[in-house]
Amino acid sequence: MTDLRNQRRMAASILKCGINRVWMDHDRVDEIAKAVTKDDIRLLINGKAITSRQIKGISSGRKKYNQQQKEKGRRRGHGSRKGAKYARLPRKEQWIRTIRPIRQYLRTLKDNKQIDRSTYRKYYMKAKGGEFRNKNHLKTHLIADDIIKEEKQ
Repeated sequence: MTDLRNQRRMAASILKCGINRVWMDHDRVDEIAKAVTKDDIRLLINGKAITSRQIKGISSGRKKYNQQQKEKGRRRGHGSRKGAKYARLPRKEQWIRTIRPIRQYLRTLKDNKQIDRSTYRKYYMKAKGGEFRNKNHLKTHLIADDIIKEEKQ
């Protein structure tokens, strides 16, 4: 076997990679051995006799799969949780998600003249006090108090 260490070193500097990443075509070893200058090596690189191997990376296949599972709602059990309950979803954020639809619904009822100002204010303040779990809970209260009619589906 011919000694190609010099050619490998020159190819590495041209390809801007380490000597271990330089690949040489076994069928063209004699041709590579005759190359003595960097120009000769460049010609061999252009002729695909010498190339650089791909960098070995870390596969992201498992990561992608786990991300897809999380999108489906999996992998969210007690064993996977790191933060405290309210670090994951702060109380304020939970409150915002609850109160906004309730207030929006009250506003539409008032704008559509289904409830008057005093009723609106009364239920607005009850909502502020946290009496209603969600919009549906508010609806059931309004129906029970004969303020709005039950919608038929």
